[in-house]
Amino acid sequence: MRFSVFTASTPTWTPEEAVQKLAAQGWDGIEWGLIDSPPADVPGFWEGNLSHLPLSGIEENIDRYRDLTAGAGLQISAIAGYSDASPENLDKIERLLAVTAAIGGRQVRVNSPMLTTGESYPALMTETRKHYAWIAERAAEHGVKALVETHHRLLTASGSAALRLLDGLDPDHVGVIHDLGNTVIEGQEDYLGVFQMLGDYLAHIHVKNAVWEPLEGLDPEGATVFGHRWAPLRRGQASVFAYFAALRLVGYDGWVTVEDFSQELPLEERTLDNLTYLKAVEQRVAATPWEELRIDERSSRMNRILKQ
Repeated sequence: MRFSVFTASTPTWTPEEAVQKLAAQGWDGIEWGLIDSPPADVPGFWEGNLSHLPLSGIEENIDRYRDLTAGAGLQISAIAGYSDASPENLDKIERLLAVTAAIGGRQVRVNSPMLTTGESYPALMTETRKHYAWIAERAAEHGVKALVETHHRLLTASGSAALRLLDGLDPDHVGVIHDLGNTVIEGQEDYLGVFQMLGDYLAHIHVKNAVWEPLEGLDPEGATVFGHRWAPLRRGQASVFAYFAALRLVGYDGWVTVEDFSQELPLEERTLDNLTYLKAVEQRVAATPWEELRIDERSSRMNRILKQ
């Protein structure tokens, strides 16, 4: 596997600082967010992010950012676009595909639309499949791959929903980002099963983690209300070991990108600790006998492996 960091999770670093610090820590690549980040008094994950590449004027700065990445010894694991597959975004998507090819990227995120109250899921799926067929053709023309992410509250919250969207399209030019942390919130499926189901459409991996915890107050009927909180990779509800074990069982050896939105550790300590942890998990998975990797992650035997 090759490990990279998504710049959504490094908001206080400039692009120059991001590549220098990540390269020094031993990361293999960087996943650039491509967006004009909304201004904020204090840099944050979703507003005022200093690490993202600005979409405005990006065509005039292609050489700068391509050379910046390569000069640090990093590869571009993906470009994270911020446009969904909706009719009003087709021109912007064409631009994202062209920029990805020009900057030396091989794949770019083009998400499915967000679900809204009262909207017909089947109708939206049918419409979005048409748009993604067009995206697949344009991606092929540019020589890149468009990726849809498993993400809560989107049309593709699960791997099976993502497959329903892409099924029948060329997996050389469309694929799925499976996101471990997002599926804690919505879309959880058996890891091995969903990876087997996705097959050639499994193109990219995101890892972060989350926990569910009770919130203050009750719903109108008196039941406890729970909300999710982003957690460190080591302490979230999802088992990174079981996730990597399933990836090994299907032969996945591509990019694993971290987007850690927990804040228990300072940013530079957090990125270094995440790389140390992921490499340790990868080594433990590689050293675990094949037959033990097939055991359900909730079994006592798997728990013993995790505690060793």
